[in-house]
Amino acid sequence: MRTPVSTYRLQIRPGFTLQDAAQTVPYLKSLGVDWIYLSPILTAEKGSDHGYDVTDPSAIDPDRGGAAGLLAASAAAREAGMGVLVDIVPNHVGVATPAQNPWWWSLLKEGQQSRYAQAFDVDWDFGGGRVRIPVLGEDSDVDALEIRDGELRYYDHRFPLAEGSYTEGDDPREVHDRQHYELIGWRRADKDLNYRRFFAVNSLAGIRVELPEVFDEAHAEVVRWVREGLVDGLRIDHPDGLADPEGYLHRLRKATDGSYLLIEKILEPGEVLPAGFECEGTTGYDALADVDRVFVDPAGQGVLDALDAELRGGQAADYDDMIRGTKRRITDGILHSEMLRLARLVPAAAGLAQDAAADALSEIIAAFPVYRSYLPEGADVLREACELAVRRRPDLGEAVGILLPLLLEAGPEPDAELGLRFQQTSGMVMAKGVEDTAFFRYTRLGTLTEVGADPTEFAVAPEEFHTRMARRQAELPLSMTTLSTHDTKRSEDTRARISVLAELAPEWQASLKRLQKLAPLPDGPLANLLWQAVAGVWPADRDRLQSYAQKAAREAGNSTNWIDPDEAFEAKLAAAVDAAFDTPEVTAELESLVALLAPYGAVNSLGAKLVQLTMPGVPDVYQGTEFWDRSLTDPDNRRPFDFGERRRALAALDAGDRPASFLDDAAKLLVTSRALRLRRDRPELFTGYVPVTATGAAAAHLLAFDRGTASTPGALTLATRLPRGLEQRGGWQDTSVRFAAAMTDELTGRTFGPGPVAVGEILRDYPVALLVPAA
Repeated sequence: MRTPVSTYRLQIRPGFTLQDAAQTVPYLKSLGVDWIYLSPILTAEKGSDHGYDVTDPSAIDPDRGGAAGLLAASAAAREAGMGVLVDIVPNHVGVATPAQNPWWWSLLKEGQQSRYAQAFDVDWDFGGGRVRIPVLGEDSDVDALEIRDGELRYYDHRFPLAEGSYTEGDDPREVHDRQHYELIGWRRADKDLNYRRFFAVNSLAGIRVELPEVFDEAHAEVVRWVREGLVDGLRIDHPDGLADPEGYLHRLRKATDGSYLLIEKILEPGEVLPAGFECEGTTGYDALADVDRVFVDPAGQGVLDALDAELRGGQAADYDDMIRGTKRRITDGILHSEMLRLARLVPAAAGLAQDAAADALSEIIAAFPVYRSYLPEGADVLREACELAVRRRPDLGEAVGILLPLLLEAGPEPDAELGLRFQQTSGMVMAKGVEDTAFFRYTRLGTLTEVGADPTEFAVAPEEFHTRMARRQAELPLSMTTLSTHDTKRSEDTRARISVLAELAPEWQASLKRLQKLAPLPDGPLANLLWQAVAGVWPADRDRLQSYAQKAAREAGNSTNWIDPDEAFEAKLAAAVDAAFDTPEVTAELESLVALLAPYGAVNSLGAKLVQLTMPGVPDVYQGTEFWDRSLTDPDNRRPFDFGERRRALAALDAGDRPASFLDDAAKLLVTSRALRLRRDRPELFTGYVPVTATGAAAAHLLAFDRGTASTPGALTLATRLPRGLEQRGGWQDTSVRFAAAMTDELTGRTFGPGPVAVGEILRDYPVALLVPAA
C-alpha cells in the first residue's frame, strides 16, 4: 500500500477544474506536499460547487474537467513524485434535478419495476407504491402541473411519465395520480417522506451500497481510477450513513487492491474506531480538537462561563440538557419522517403504538453519546443510551424495555431491519442536533464548537496532549490530521484568534457589553457568537458577515429559523452587523478589540500549524491556508484565492527573503513549507513521539515534542502557548530546554546547543521553531 506523508485539499469545481489542479502541482511540490487531495469529481448537479450531490457515478464530471482532467492531474502528480487522494460519496446521490440522474429518473418513471428500484432506500408500502417528492409549495399546487414535451412539469421541475400513463388532453392532475411518484408540499418532508435522505436534505437520496450489485455499479468508475494507477487512495464521505460500514470498507479495500482509505468519521472523546474497520483512520477532526485546546487558557473559563450565564438571564448553560433538547428538536422536526419509519418497523406483536414507539426511539437517540453504535461491538453504548433515556423519561421505561432487544439485532434480515436502520439514523440526529444546532447555541468560546469536538472540554494541558499524541502514534500513525476543511465552522486562523479571548476574558466581557449597548441584539448567546466571529475574521466585507450572521441565527433556531424566519429579529441582526461598518463607535470598539487580539492570535496560529504539521498522523493543508485564512462556515470557507500570489511568495522565501514580521502571510507560508518539506524529505526524523520538557519560570508556555525516539533524536517542535500570559509574566526569562546534540532551526537556519539553551533565544524571531540534528 502506498501511503501519503502529507496532503493538500483542492476544491474541484467548475471554476477550478482538474486541469487547473494539474497546473498547481509544481507549486504544491515546491511547498512540500506529498499527495494532492481532490474533492468529489464524479458528475454532480449542474453548478454544484462542492460535488457531494453526485448524479452519475459512472463518469467524471465534465464541468470539473472530465476524464481528461483526472488524467492530466494524475500525470502531473506522477511526474512530481506525488500521490492522489480522492473524496468519494457512497451514501447518497443528488436528485434535485431528476433528469440529470439516470438512476432516479428510471425509478420515477418505472417505479418498483426499475432496475434501480433496489438501489434506493424507499418504503414503498408507506407511500402506497409511490415515491413522495416534497417539491410543491402546497399540496394544492398540483393545479399548477402541466404536461410538456412528454414530461410532467411543475414550473422549472421536470418529471418523467410512465409508459402508457397518459394520452393527449388528459388532465395533468389525473396523470400525476397515475405515476410511480407523488409530488407533495415541501413542508410535509418532516413527517411524510418515504425515502432515506442524507440528513434532512430532500435533494440527496440514500443508496443501498450494501447490495453487491449496487456497490459494483456505483463504484465501477472509482475502482477503475485505482486499478489504472490514476488514484492512490480514497476518502469516504459519511460512512455512518451506510447500512454496513465495516462490510463496505472490506469490499472497497478488496476492490481497490488494498489501497489507502480514510473515512469521514467523527470520533467523540474517548471513542476509537471499531477494530474491524479496514481503513487507515479518519479525516482528522479528532486531531483538530486536541490541537485547538492545548492553545486555550484554562484560567479564562470562569469568567467566560459567568459571562455566558449572564447572557442567558443568569442561568448557566447545561450542555447535556441542551443537546438532549436540540436532538429532540430534530427527531420531532426535520427528521421526524425517519423516526416514523423506524417506528413502523417495530413488530405489531410488541404492542407499541406508532407514536409511542417514535417517542421512545427518539429519546434513545437523544441519549446517544456518539454518532453510532457499531453492533455487536457497540452494544454497551446502546444499552447505556437506553438507561439514560429511561432516567430522563421514566414514563418510557416499558417502551424502551421492549425496544432494546429489537435494536440489538441489526442486520439485513426483516426482523433485524429496525436495529440496522436505527444505526443509520442516530448519526443523522447527532449531526443535525449537535453540530448544526447546539454548536450555534453553546457560545462561550467559539473555538470549542468545532466539528468532532466536545465543547465542554475547555482546554487541554500539555501533559494530556502528549498522552494523546503518543496514543495516536501507536494506534493511528496514518490517520489524517487537519485544522481547516470545507466543513469547519471557522478556519484555523479564525479559531486561533478567538482562543485569545480565554486569556483576555475580562476585557472581552467588557467589550461585548459595550457592543451590545451600541448595537443591541435581543439574543445574548447569539450576540456572543456573532461578535466573536466578527472579531475572528475582521477586517471582512459586509456581505460575508451578513451571510454568516443569518445562517448562525437560523441554525441556532432560538430567535429565528430556516422554515419560518422571524423577519423582525433578522432585521435587528442585520442592523447589528451593519453597525460594525456604519456606526463609528462600533467600528472603533471592534478595531480596538482586534488590535489587541491579532498579535496573540497569530502566535496561536503559527503554533497550531507547526504542531499539526509535525505531530503523529498525515497532515492535510486545506487549500490556501498556507497564508492567513480567516474564514467562517461554508460557503465562506470556499471563497476563491490566488495560487499565483502564494507561488511568488514561496519563491521569494526560497530566494532568501524573510518575513518582516511573524504577522505577515509569509510567516505562515514559511512554517508550512519548511514543515511539509522536512516531513517529506526526511522521514527518518518522524518515527516516534517523545515529550520535551522545559525548565524555568515560563515553562508552562512552551509546547515541545521530539518526533524521534528516546535513543535517537528526530525533528523537534517548539511552540509558544498562551502568549498574552507569557508577555504579562515578562517573557521567557530563564526558561530553557536541553539538547543532547547541536540542533538547527529549519525556519531561521540558526544552530543551538548542545546543552541547555534559552527558549527566548531560540524563539527570538518567530514564536515557533522546527529543529533538526545539526549536520
